[in-house]
Amino acid sequence: MSHTAPARIAYLAAEYPAVSHTFILREVAALRRLGLEVETCSIRRTDPVHHKGDAEAAEGKRTFHVLNTARNPKALLAAQKPALTQPKTYFSALRRAWSMRAPGIKAALYQLIYFAEATVLARHLQTTGITHLHGHFANASTTVTMLAAELANIPFSFTLHGPSDLTDPARWRLDLKVARAAFVSCISYYARSQAMLAAHPDHWDKLKIIHCGVEPSRYAPAKALNTAPEIVFVGRLAAVKGVRLLFDAFQTARETVPDLRLTLVGDGPDRAALETAAAPLGDAVTFAGYQTQDAVADILARSDMMVLPSFAEGVPVVLMEAMASQIPVIATRVAGVAELVQDGTSGFVLAPGDVDALARAIVTLAQDPARRAIMGKAGRAQVEADFAIDGEAQRLAALFRNTHPDHPRPEGDAF
Repeated sequence: MSHTAPARIAYLAAEYPAVSHTFILREVAALRRLGLEVETCSIRRTDPVHHKGDAEAAEGKRTFHVLNTARNPKALLAAQKPALTQPKTYFSALRRAWSMRAPGIKAALYQLIYFAEATVLARHLQTTGITHLHGHFANASTTVTMLAAELANIPFSFTLHGPSDLTDPARWRLDLKVARAAFVSCISYYARSQAMLAAHPDHWDKLKIIHCGVEPSRYAPAKALNTAPEIVFVGRLAAVKGVRLLFDAFQTARETVPDLRLTLVGDGPDRAALETAAAPLGDAVTFAGYQTQDAVADILARSDMMVLPSFAEGVPVVLMEAMASQIPVIATRVAGVAELVQDGTSGFVLAPGDVDALARAIVTLAQDPARRAIMGKAGRAQVEADFAIDGEAQRLAALFRNTHPDHPRPEGDAF
């Protein structure tokens, strides 16, 4: 059977562009550089705080927003026209949405909402001539992706990340999504293993390793060493990132290296509480808030180490950015982190929640500039070899090009 490249690809995310998901923006840009037409769609319109840079602002303007359209009664009604013109397809997708519901009235209501969103998106896909739909994260937005692709009669695929889309694979019917997808882009071997656990072995060959990636050229090697060692944390200020643990380790480390400084880049629901918790540390801790990609690169270039003591992760792109900046990283041994960071070579990989080990690792790097430099160079080399976005985009583009527009799907409602 001959294979043809999809003429037009659409990407769907729950929120796009978003500060915490710049890897999607990079992936889209890299695919476009390879000559693929990629349209972007988002369930919700993101707040302007997510549009810090020119690229983010431009993407925000060109992205189709499902809920904004669905709030227009005429547009929502028009999206239900296939109930009359293509009843078999329409009601098959509706039955599938209903069959995926979790127990409870609220869960059932959400499935109907996802179906309504899918009808609006499907109409947009057909109007704009989209021939392949790709989602990011395997939870609600990929439920919409799968249903919209069925309504529009086009193939779909999705990227499996973690941790959020791996915490409850039964609820989000990861097995069904893998079965019906043309392929699944797994960001790590860990993510692929969890998909293998959920999916039938007949579909394991669809599970492909495609890393999230960075542009190494964006990140200049760290500059002159600081008199006072600078630690940087980049991420959402949320419980899962372990920032309170970082404060405890930082305070302990300062007993040995009193001039240590810590900058936190990012924002989130825990910021106010974390600012209160950090108050006893005075001006040794700086909250920098959200920053553009270029600003983050500048901060990394002025830092001596990155620390990310998360309790759950996928494969953190911020660690790739730090490694591309030739600074060592300290991270926790969760999910796919050890696939990126080589313990003792490009940084330290520690047991999650071990504040004493975290403090010792910080002190070790703070007191050994030569070791920091060696680790930094090793990290940069690994990112260039395995996590550069252009190489990952080429692999993803090949998957899109090898997906036939008439990709067969399972028939009926067996799933």
